Amino acid sequence: MARALSLLAKSATALALGIALPAAAQEHSVLSAAPDAVAVTIYRAPDRAADQAMNLDWLEGYALITETRTIDIPAGASTIRFEGVAGGILPESALVSGLPSGVREKNLDAELLSARNLYARAYGRPVILRRHRGKDGQGTVTEERAIIRSAPDGAAILQTKDGFETANCGRGISDALAYTEMPEGLSAKPTLSVRTESATAQRATVSLSYLAWGFDWQTNYVVSFDPATGKADVLAWVTLASSDPTSFNDAAAAVVAGKLDREDAREQPEAQDSDLVLHCYLGPRAVPPPPPMVAAPAPMMMEAADIVVTAQRRTEKMESVAVKVTEEGLGDLKLYRVPVPTTVASNAQKQVAMHDLHGVKLKVFQTAMLEDGLDNQATIKLRTRNRKEDGLGVALPGGRVAVFEPHGGEMLLVGQGGLGNYAVNEDVELTLGTSPNVHVAVETINSSDKWDDYEATVTNANPWPITFEGMVAMSDGQKIERPSSRLTRKFGRPTWTTILPANSEAKLRYRVTDPD
Repeated sequence: MARALSLLAKSATALALGIALPAAAQEHSVLSAAPDAVAVTIYRAPDRAADQAMNLDWLEGYALITETRTIDIPAGASTIRFEGVAGGILPESALVSGLPSGVREKNLDAELLSARNLYARAYGRPVILRRHRGKDGQGTVTEERAIIRSAPDGAAILQTKDGFETANCGRGISDALAYTEMPEGLSAKPTLSVRTESATAQRATVSLSYLAWGFDWQTNYVVSFDPATGKADVLAWVTLASSDPTSFNDAAAAVVAGKLDREDAREQPEAQDSDLVLHCYLGPRAVPPPPPMVAAPAPMMMEAADIVVTAQRRTEKMESVAVKVTEEGLGDLKLYRVPVPTTVASNAQKQVAMHDLHGVKLKVFQTAMLEDGLDNQATIKLRTRNRKEDGLGVALPGGRVAVFEPHGGEMLLVGQGGLGNYAVNEDVELTLGTSPNVHVAVETINSSDKWDDYEATVTNANPWPITFEGMVAMSDGQKIERPSSRLTRKFGRPTWTTILPANSEAKLRYRVTDPD
């Protein structure tokens, strides 16, 4: 006890005489404003099928972001603030290496500067109420001081010299708010802070890696097919998408094909969690209670009867670059790297060339599942084999496909579909839609307790021959007998393949027996 009192007395004396305490007792704050270099590797949304288009309003993929920063670290305890990290950072995934004594603590710093957070933090503080009277930009603009007296959800209630008023509630009047000061605790950029300690002052090169949500990527294929030659040109693009508020300039960008077993704990809200809607309120004028805690940033936009603030989650900016990605192995996955530095911009998309293939051999099939009661058009499919002899021989990540054919000197769209993930040497199949001129019907012509006889009829109304492929639908244990044409097996099912001349029809009769 006596020793503690002695130490307190010495500290008080030192402060009274203006003597600085030892540096080790001081907590330094160090700001790292931006990385020296950054790499962004984007992983596809775990629950999105490879041939399903991205939802640009709710990107559910994620990115591994690795930054290199040079930091001057003072002696003693320090809090290092990494400014400009991704807004969707998962702070628990952050890994910092290169600090002299490692990391003692890490935190995702306060809320971002935004219209919603400015409004919430300014409760009870003075603002400037800018009031515009008139339509179509004509009229007068006045300004007066006001105090915010409502939470960010509901009506925007302000106190002026004339009493309590609701913003944007007068006919022919539109209001806007201007803030006189920055509330404490708001940051203009997403910031991750870590606490560390160093025995001496030194300059360190630090590596910061972390996962962040709000990214995604997909492949888009453009196929120019010439039915006369049976060959096509295939152009593939990789589309990078980001809904994050942070841009990563001159990044080493890459995407990973394949599905990682990762669960997303986020739930999509009924409305965007960063949207802010302040409705006009015409009830009794009373002072509302203090605002609750708020989250989520958003830019402000005023409308006539409501104050509506919406976040621009949708990635509206699109940019295409001519460089081609290069393919690398990543265990059982495939990594496609953009060979030159590229900017992964906030709330934007970027397309990078992937494959430019010529002379790809394609075969057109009309297909159907032969089952009792079928009476419909056949399905058009394109097939090839993913090998060099057929013009491919490259890994094909799944994505959306648009197929064009020449007609009258122009290339016209003839079908759109989705392509799954295909490895080298796999059979590739693409579904384009239904054929209006190829009709398939199946009917029962005889039956008993143990078997049913069927007749399938295919009609080709095209002025050219087609190849038709029909797979016979059967339940477990059933067998097929007495087919009128030779059947092969495809995907484990008996399959009838026939070539129909122009304006002709073909029939198949067969018996399906039940198990004994």
